[in-house]
Amino acid sequence: MRRWCEKSGNLQSAPCALRGPVHAKCGIIWGVRTILHVDLDAFFASAELTRHPEWRGRPVIVGSPPDGRGVVSTCSYEARRYGVRSAMPSRTAWRLCPHAVFTRPDIAFYREISRKAFGVFARHSPFVEAVSVDEAFLDITGTIHLYGGAEKLGEALREKVLRECGVTCSVGIARNRLLAKIGSELAKPDGLFTMPSDPAEIARFLAPKPVGILWGVGRKTAGILAKYGIATCRDLQNAPARQLETILGKAAASSLKNHALGISSDRVARDEDGEKSVSREHTFVCDETDRENVRSTLLELAADVGRSVRKEARWAATARIKLRDADFETVSRQTSLPAPSRDDRSFRDAALALFDGLWPESGKGLAVRLVGFGVSNFKASPGAEPSLFRDEEDAERERREKLSEAIDLLKGKGLNVGTGTAIAHRPNSTVAGTGESTSILPPSILT
Repeated sequence: MRRWCEKSGNLQSAPCALRGPVHAKCGIIWGVRTILHVDLDAFFASAELTRHPEWRGRPVIVGSPPDGRGVVSTCSYEARRYGVRSAMPSRTAWRLCPHAVFTRPDIAFYREISRKAFGVFARHSPFVEAVSVDEAFLDITGTIHLYGGAEKLGEALREKVLRECGVTCSVGIARNRLLAKIGSELAKPDGLFTMPSDPAEIARFLAPKPVGILWGVGRKTAGILAKYGIATCRDLQNAPARQLETILGKAAASSLKNHALGISSDRVARDEDGEKSVSREHTFVCDETDRENVRSTLLELAADVGRSVRKEARWAATARIKLRDADFETVSRQTSLPAPSRDDRSFRDAALALFDGLWPESGKGLAVRLVGFGVSNFKASPGAEPSLFRDEEDAERERREKLSEAIDLLKGKGLNVGTGTAIAHRPNSTVAGTGESTSILPPSILT
């Protein structure tokens, strides 16, 4: 266990001797919002070791075999010592580490372990926000007292994950999601790190760190900043606002400067706030370069969002998509729908329009790690005022809504309804399934 002592200005591996009324816990204070980020270490590789204990201590690479054209999905820490990394061509990985164990991904198996891990998370906080199959944020503000402190809660969670799931995890504890995520990275592997809590100490702690430690700064952005002599968080902290705006744009400059100071207003999604948006994301096992595969995955996500929205009497006025690339840089776009909607056709059209804007068919190729779709800005009705006369647009909207609801009903009865290939059927997918979907409705109705 490691923490930052705000009085001594050093990392501590044991409780700090410089105690005071504010710093009795060397960081997180009860009553202040406290966020925990948990990340399952080298998850796919660790999951394989639970059923192949004979591989322990050996380099393990999960992904395509070395004689194929695929890439590494993830690898154990033993393999990383040889320079093997995620998204690296498997042939390159084999040249770096020829004695490694290569195994293909078993997504169904990994999801089962993930389900158990998230069950553990839920026992430590009612507010759990899943980031991916192996990563989550927890708001532990209201449950700290049950464990006698944030660090004791974090250690209890780590112990239970190991005992019940057979894999290790790293935990970061801080005032916000940004800092908690940085903390878990510093704790890797198999550790816990508590970030400082005083704003001045947070800025001092981050100052010497490379800019790449911050959200939204991948290799591309780091490379651009480096051209202007900005390599560390201290450089960002001291950079004139006008200079950053020239380099990154006004919004990105303001956000990145705040992040370099440890300032972030983000929070873990809480049910008590009400569901203000509905979204779904999909993380590919390997970085996906096939535009059509990403596009069809997006359509599946839009359909899933539609089913969720239609569980209540609500119509969404805004749609958005998100793409994250191989450098973990994320770009998102949103648009207002022509009218508040809840049908699949409207969500699909919005998703495709946004996607085509981010990745034109004739544009530069991308390597996509994650794709997401969501809707928000819910309304209680599809229009501002009910009309006594049903015009053609109203009739068309109602037809689309009824069709979508009919498809929901059929899928709820276990019938395979669709017009294309589901996410589950694509090899580079984190969702398991079988066979191609077969439409039982006329194509003319579905278009």
